[in-house]
This record gives sequence, C-alpha cells and structure tokens, in this order.
Amino acid sequence: MPVRLRCLLCGVGCLMLVAAMGRAQAPVADVVPGTFVDTTAKSGIAFKGVAYHTARKYLIETMGSGVAVFDYDNDGLLDIFFANGAPLTDPMPKGTVPQKKSAADWNRLYHQKKDGTFEDVTEKAGLTGVGYGMGVAVGDYDNDGFEDLYVTAYGGNKLYHNNGNGTFTDVTEQSGTGGSGWSTSAAWVDLDNDGLLDLIVLRYVKWDFDDVFCGEHREGYRAYCHPDIFPAIPALVYHNDGNGHFTEVAKKMGLDVPGKGLGVAIADYDRDGKIDVAVANDSMLEFLYRNKGNGTFEETGLMAEVAVDGDGRTYAGMGIDFQDYNNDGLPDLVITNLANQKYALYRNTGDGSFSYDTYVSGVAKMTLLHSGWGIRFLDYDNDGLKDLLITQGHDLDTVELSYPQLRYREPMLLARNTGKGFVDVSKESGAVFQQPWVGRGMAVGDLDNDGRVDAVVSTNDGTAHILHNETVTSNHWLTVNLVGHKSNRDGIGAEIKVTTSKGSQWWTVSTAGSYLSSNDKRPHFGLGADAVAKEVEIRWPSGVVQKMLDVKGDRVVTVDEAAGVGR
Repeated sequence: MPVRLRCLLCGVGCLMLVAAMGRAQAPVADVVPGTFVDTTAKSGIAFKGVAYHTARKYLIETMGSGVAVFDYDNDGLLDIFFANGAPLTDPMPKGTVPQKKSAADWNRLYHQKKDGTFEDVTEKAGLTGVGYGMGVAVGDYDNDGFEDLYVTAYGGNKLYHNNGNGTFTDVTEQSGTGGSGWSTSAAWVDLDNDGLLDLIVLRYVKWDFDDVFCGEHREGYRAYCHPDIFPAIPALVYHNDGNGHFTEVAKKMGLDVPGKGLGVAIADYDRDGKIDVAVANDSMLEFLYRNKGNGTFEETGLMAEVAVDGDGRTYAGMGIDFQDYNNDGLPDLVITNLANQKYALYRNTGDGSFSYDTYVSGVAKMTLLHSGWGIRFLDYDNDGLKDLLITQGHDLDTVELSYPQLRYREPMLLARNTGKGFVDVSKESGAVFQQPWVGRGMAVGDLDNDGRVDAVVSTNDGTAHILHNETVTSNHWLTVNLVGHKSNRDGIGAEIKVTTSKGSQWWTVSTAGSYLSSNDKRPHFGLGADAVAKEVEIRWPSGVVQKMLDVKGDRVVTVDEAAGVGR
C-alpha cells in the first residue's frame, strides 16, 4: 500500500567497428533477462489507433500516436490515455484539418479498477477529442492536486482541466494554449521556478496536405516523403500566468530555434541547479537548451556534442530520455532514430559536454538495423542500474522493397545495463519481444504497484499493448511520489538521490520523454539486496533540500515538500 512520509528536515568500416565494440559486452552468462507478458487481452483495453493510410502517402499517417499513464482520480492506481488519429480522404483537400467522425476515432481514457482491469470512461470524462491526435503530456498546472491533460494534434491542441470528479473540461480557448501547425511531443516543466508548470510544445515541420510524390515512379514504390522536403518550425512555449491563462514566450525565452521536433526531455545536465531541455529533431541537429538562469535559454547542442552522432552526421531523432544511467550523478541522454543510424547514447562527462558512447556501450551493435521511437530508462530487475526499453518499427511501409535486411514491423528491444555497458536480452525476456509491431508511443510506470515497472505501447494503425513486468527477482525497490508546496505540486524538475550499500543513483522527476507520450511521474528505484535505502535526498525546484535516513523499501512513499533552507 502507498504510504506518506513528511520529512522533518555507415559503411563496411562502421560495421566492423560495431562488431568489435559488441565483443566488449559482458558475457551472456552474466546477463539476467527480464520477463514481460502482454496482458492486453485480459486487461479490458481494446484500443486501436487509427492512421487512415492513403495512396497519397501523407507524412502524418505514419507518425503517431502517443500514450500516457497517470492517476487522474488519485486512487493510487495508474490509468491510461491514448491519443488517436482521424479520418483522411484520398486525396485530402489542402488546408483542411481532419476531424473525428465516429467513436472509432476517439482518444481514449481507461480507468484502472481495483481488480487491475480497465474500464473505458472516455465519454463520461469528456475526452473524446477532436482532430488528428498526436501526443499527450500530463501535469498539474494549477496545483490543485489533480493531473491535467494536454493533447497535441495536427491543426490545434487541447488543454483539459481535471475537475477532480472524474471529468475534464476543455479550457483551451481561455488558457490560450491551442497553438497551430503540426504539434508533436509536449513537456510540462517549471521553466522559471515560480512554482507553476509551464508547457513546451514541439512542432514537427511546416506541412499541409499537398500531393507531393516521393519514392520511385512505379507501382507499389511510392513512399512517405523525407522531412528534408519540409521547412523546420519553432516550438511553442507557454508560460503559466497563474490564473488559468498562459502566454506564448518561446522567442522571449530563447527556445525558438526552428527545428523538426519529435521528442523532448528535461534534466539539469550542467549541475547548476537550473533545469535544461533536450529536443530530438528529425534529420537535422539535435537541440540542448541550457538554462541561463535569467529567464532565457541558449541552444548548446553542438558545443555540448549532442547535436550529431560520433561521425558528425545528423540522424532521424525521434524518441528521447534524459537520465543518469551510469550512477555518476550526471544525467545522460539517449535518442532513437532509424535503421542504419544507430541509437545515440551520450554520456555526460561533467564538463558541460557529452561523449558519444553508442559504440563502447554496446548500443550500436544491437540497434544498427532497427528503427526506434518510444524509449525509456527503467530498472526492470531492480538491481539499481537503469536498463533500456524501446519500441521499434520503420516509418516506411515500403522499406523492405529497397532494403531487404530491414523490417517495417519490428519487435521491441530490452537492453540490460550490466554496469559495463548494455546487452540485448530481448529474446530471453518473453514472447512479447518476438512480436513484430509498428511501434510508436510508449509510457512507463508501475501499473499494479508490485514494484516492477510496466509499459504501455501504441502502434501505428494498430492495437495497443500492455507489457506487464513479471521478472522474477529477490531485489527490493522504492517508488517515490512527490507533493510540492513551494515547488510545483508534481515535483517536476526535482532530483532524487537514493543511496544503498552499493552506492547512489539519481532520477530527475518528469512525465516527459519517450515519443509523443507521458510517463508515470513517480520515480522508481531498484535497491538490489537492500531492504532499506540508507538515504533519500530530494532537491526540489524551489531549492529546498530534504534528506531521510533508513527508508524502508518495497513500497510507494509519498513525500511532501517541507519548509526549509534552500541551496
């Protein structure tokens, strides 16, 4: 049961290098696989995302959509929200915005019941939605103790206020957060430390339903266009004015560099006490916005060496996560991309820059021929090391015609962190990792509070999947639920340090990351053989630092922000 504590205080050469680096991984005999089971059929969830693929190959058909796990009714159990598409005609008139026309096109909210199954409460909650949905972001923007919902789409976004009685109200117009263009991932984060969550909304490209032909001019070979064909566009950034209204401030804050944004994540990478923002861009430089502390940001991707890969090339940045995977107290960055590019793992060196560790970590070998979207650092076996879970599937449904070694539908990837690199344990971790999907969004959280982190996956024009973590382990765990008072109520941007007999591990509190999706806000820590954490330290966005000693594990601990002296 959850408890509450109040603190009192390439080429051939490239392939050869990948193979060589792969040999540096830990021996397979030392690798402990996980066990994930697809429990969708018995969960009560029967969601199918709609993309409405057309002969015109409109780019939007292949990109979505996202999923969120969050506790909207505060009963201690995570609920699930899916964004969904809308009908397209063939051809689609230029300048039109797709609209939902039937229940099959609705976004969906599923409430988790006490028996672990889910019930569809979409209509009752007022969340059927409009337009061609893409992403979702969860955050309590008015600090009333109930999680609110922001849904991005092509042609206009929606902000839904949680009324606290199982229903939501569309407050888009009065809040000023409708936006424009093709929005993708979004992130709630307090950019100016005023205790109120602001909102970053990525946009993909300047795009409309023009009938642009891409691919070979022969039957069956027409393909979706490369993003290079379309202009970049700045993100939207909404400052929370504190009265239910937001003001767009991207240019004012320096967060307006034109990009082709698909993934966004936050962390304090340079350890100056101010939250920074990373953006995964498609086929152009990746962004890293450093918080200057004066209300503005500067884009430092090239200087920090995360803008390109180890060969100086751009790639199709899609999914993203920003956490400390090697337990040195410095948040690291991982970005997924398309086959033949290798997922990018950047290790934080501590001097304001990163090292491209895709090869030495073993990530290159296991991802070279794969295309990744949703991604998350998570400790699936509770050994105190963050592993990687990734949804996969190419964006081109014709890719196998030109590249027989690649696949449009792909199984998911589970990579175990050995402490000396990552090892692919997918094949040993359950039948779910043998199932080929066109994976897209993924949200991660402990759905049943059993101490093992689960995942919910969306697929392009396909069914959703619940991956229940049933890994057999004697390791202990601790999940921390923050309640801010001076800081934002969700504690987003806080950094939690948990120390066991094996050392310390860190986590930046955030619902953002992955691809088009929103994760459980509660950080989860594996304690290994320790049943008690020696120390839990929380550094709140407000500057308040709290420490708790000898915190018993194997439970969800709620911690209220206490009045105290800041850093």
